[in-house]
Amino acid sequence: MLKWDGHTHTKFCRHGNPAESELYLDRALELGFERYSLTEHPPLPERWVKDEKLMEELAMGLEELPAYLDYGLRLKDQYAGRLEVCLGLELDYLDGHEGFSERLVEGREGVLEDLIISVHYLPGVEGMRCIDFTPDDFREGLIAYYGSMNQVAEEYFHHVEKAIAWAAGLPGRRRMGHLGLIEKFREVLPVEDDGLVDRRLRALLPKLADAGLGVDVNTAGLRVATCGKPYLPEWFIRECRLRGVPLVYGSDSHRPDHVGTGWDWFAEQVRGV
Repeated sequence: MLKWDGHTHTKFCRHGNPAESELYLDRALELGFERYSLTEHPPLPERWVKDEKLMEELAMGLEELPAYLDYGLRLKDQYAGRLEVCLGLELDYLDGHEGFSERLVEGREGVLEDLIISVHYLPGVEGMRCIDFTPDDFREGLIAYYGSMNQVAEEYFHHVEKAIAWAAGLPGRRRMGHLGLIEKFREVLPVEDDGLVDRRLRALLPKLADAGLGVDVNTAGLRVATCGKPYLPEWFIRECRLRGVPLVYGSDSHRPDHVGTGWDWFAEQVRGV
């Protein structure tokens, strides 16, 4: 099994860490990783969320994207022969604004090797809201808008299904990001229907297979006090394997010491199928 961290961030992440990527990559080498994908948050449409301070923290600006790509290409050359560095993006599914994201990857097929497609935003009070900012913001912006945590979860998976259909037409190596992100605050904002998340995840399996998409087995939830588990359940990993849906471990590192978080759990699940 290739030891590959397929979901990581860089100094270009405005809610991350200013450390240079060499610190992440050297840590990956220490841990025995053979492949490492840089998958930074790309730019968002102007005023995508109303909160100006939050907007500044979500993603790099359009003017920074060329610098990020050059940075990644330099790291590829720097670590060649020691660690396979792949350049990519964690591309947001922007309902109704898909063209914005498509233009970010247009003409870059030879440069961008990895695309993670994630749902981070839902319509809510006063416009688009982050689903993974804070529990209080989730209550005020989403539960207040939809009426219950159940309804927010249903809307989240509705957007994931639309994202899968859209991602099927994107170029390169594509996978869906942290499909269980809606449970980030499960310790304080639980989905009332115990079977809802499993039911909606199960319905994604044939859609993923038909679209030819992989899955980001994201372990960042282990580091989140309000979650305490990876963002995908064990049974879903088994089902993906049985259906031939590619599984890629993702630490979702935002700091050098995040690299490798949960790898042993991932390896155990994959080997146990």
